[in-house]
Amino acid sequence: MPTLNKIGMALTASRRPPTDPSLTRLRVALTTFFALDGFIFAGWVVRIPAIKAQVGASASELGLALLGVSAGAVATMVLTGGLCRRFGSRRITVVTGVLMSLSIALPPLTHSALALGLVLLAFGAAYGGMNVAINSAAVDLVAALRRPVMSGFHAAYSLGGLLGAALGGLLAPHLSPTTHLLLLTPVGLLVAAVAGRTLLTERITPPADDRPGRGGSAGPAAEGTAGAAPTVQRTGLLVAVFGLIALCTAYGEGALAEWGPLHIQEDLGGGQGIAAAGYAAVASAMALGRLSGTALLERLGQTRALVLGGLTAAAGMLLGALAPSVWLALTGFAVTGLGLANLFPVAIARAGELAGPSGVAAASTLGYGGMLLGPPSIGFLADAFGLPTALTTVALLAATASAIAYAVRNLGTRTSP
Repeated sequence: MPTLNKIGMALTASRRPPTDPSLTRLRVALTTFFALDGFIFAGWVVRIPAIKAQVGASASELGLALLGVSAGAVATMVLTGGLCRRFGSRRITVVTGVLMSLSIALPPLTHSALALGLVLLAFGAAYGGMNVAINSAAVDLVAALRRPVMSGFHAAYSLGGLLGAALGGLLAPHLSPTTHLLLLTPVGLLVAAVAGRTLLTERITPPADDRPGRGGSAGPAAEGTAGAAPTVQRTGLLVAVFGLIALCTAYGEGALAEWGPLHIQEDLGGGQGIAAAGYAAVASAMALGRLSGTALLERLGQTRALVLGGLTAAAGMLLGALAPSVWLALTGFAVTGLGLANLFPVAIARAGELAGPSGVAAASTLGYGGMLLGPPSIGFLADAFGLPTALTTVALLAATASAIAYAVRNLGTRTSP
């Protein structure tokens, strides 16, 4: 059966049937898992400066250790799509949520850069698998709801990150990284157990015109075989392009998460609590941007939202990286977060319009690869040129994403002005 264009139908449907209560419960449960993902990841990133000092790592050694997160995540992302097809994306979401809650306690138990890198392999595997699984589950739920709620899920991730960063800032002066991150394990397990029960027991009933033999999009196969190969190749290329936009923007999010606090603390002389506020500024701005994402898209259109967001993020990051004071840097970080807020969700949605859930999965993998490969890249550049200069690459890639979005504005079957 051809893949149905579920994302496009969700974004363009003008008549919305009454929401099934089971879908509402599923939406709440899945939103909770997005928030848990951001909460746990933020707990890790705000303690990176302390763990760096604990293991005695240089910037390049820390970059290599952080590569463990990238390697574990990318390897798991390659496998997670198949696992979701075999066992169901919601089941994999619950399993990876449990694994992520357990693995967050491991990094502060290490005392060398090598050991840190090895345990980050496990943490990265859980993080990467969870992100692919929750996005795959979100694709199905967006289609069933027939509402553009993808930005809302990502807003929950940002809000969870904000809560995790705020809690980390409060606890950093009083608790060791070991105690702090160990406390996150029971919290994560409890949330996964409660939300996971709903996620595993509720069912999604496909919309009437998505069922075999009913109306709805017939998919690419219904267009006949003439010209099918060029169309498939063009669609694949465009999905890769939007995946590249996601990669460029997620690179910035990952770099800010793991190197922003270090920049505040080591380059600008801020304390641990102020360093944690650096990530909190990004997370709060991204949450605000994503909560208003639907209204913004309706007003500007997808292409203008991508271009404006990329340029805003580039300007904000130049200020954040090169500002001479902590408060100017925090302002730059917040502007960057606001600019990046909707780029990733919009790029994923555009890929879904072109190729359905398979397009979403491909673009998500590229995007999260950028989030995870950014931090180690920043580490090597920091050793060579200094951390402020290294962070300007975030601005460069945000501007690149903006340029790509403008270049492909008239391509694809369902583009917005």
